[in-house]
Amino acid sequence: MSEVLSQEEIDALLSALNRGELNADDIREESGGPRIRNYDFRRAMRFSKDHIRILRRIHEHLARLVTTHLSGQLRAVVQMQVETVDQLPYEEFIRSIPPLTVIQLVELSPLPGKMVLEFNPQVVFAMLDRLMGGVVHGPYRERELTEIELVLVERLFSALRGFIAEAWRNVETLSPRLLQLETNPQFLQLATPNETVLVITMSARVGAVSGLVNVCIPHVTLEPVLPKLSTQRFMDSRKPGGRGEEEERRLAKHLMGVSAEVTVELGRTRLSMADVLDLQVGDVIPLEQSIRDPLTVYVNGVPTFSASAGQRHGHYAVKVLTEWEEVYDDERRNEAVSGGD
Repeated sequence: MSEVLSQEEIDALLSALNRGELNADDIREESGGPRIRNYDFRRAMRFSKDHIRILRRIHEHLARLVTTHLSGQLRAVVQMQVETVDQLPYEEFIRSIPPLTVIQLVELSPLPGKMVLEFNPQVVFAMLDRLMGGVVHGPYRERELTEIELVLVERLFSALRGFIAEAWRNVETLSPRLLQLETNPQFLQLATPNETVLVITMSARVGAVSGLVNVCIPHVTLEPVLPKLSTQRFMDSRKPGGRGEEEERRLAKHLMGVSAEVTVELGRTRLSMADVLDLQVGDVIPLEQSIRDPLTVYVNGVPTFSASAGQRHGHYAVKVLTEWEEVYDDERRNEAVSGGD
């Protein structure tokens, strides 16, 4: 029940109205009557908050899988994470992406329709630099990809099919198929201009170059699986013996196929700049490493094992002795410091 005002309170309110200290419109707004909210039919909200929450988790999983894959393929630090998840008209999405971009069209069988992965060209050019053994040195000038670059990008993106299926495994068994690569968003026929689409925006970084990656999925494509997008389904997948453990095993299997760069350090020394400038062909540089000391084996730049040098089948080789211990590096550092004094 609403609170009943006393006569004194009523008189005080009337007096305040007469003196202009109170606005009658303010009283109407606070009266608790029905409120009217504007609704834009061009921006129909087709996805609930629960849908958005689960779809965000799915694509966070996808971002982790892609990050691991690209880091191994490019031998560089690659970071990718979900920033926003929005629903908006398809026409608005097309207007938001640059006229020159890299778009991978994906068929999500058995779901109807297709999805789009749009990569900022700066990120793609950085990937190509690393893929061909170069150093990332963006920003890059805007231009279309050459035919050779398009082939390289297609090969790099070929693993996306499996990662998309893996990310959706707890909701639906998908058989994604990568279709053509596009560079002009106007050529896409993904949905009608006013159709609601889900747009997942991720931030991506390759070395020092950063940009955005957008995933766009029409509502009509996701409609058959919307009843399955519940928090309970994901909670069940994390139970012991559930599908969460299966995902971990599959992820571990993917990681086993990632290549790593292995290098061996023969030794170190210190030279003055004058000595460096005087170096000539045939000069011998004595190292501070004894031939009896173990060598350090680096995996992707991280000291991992100690080893001894030798030959095998006519090639130089090293034999792993133990896991790397920091004592070797400490001793070497102390010797280098004392030798430089």
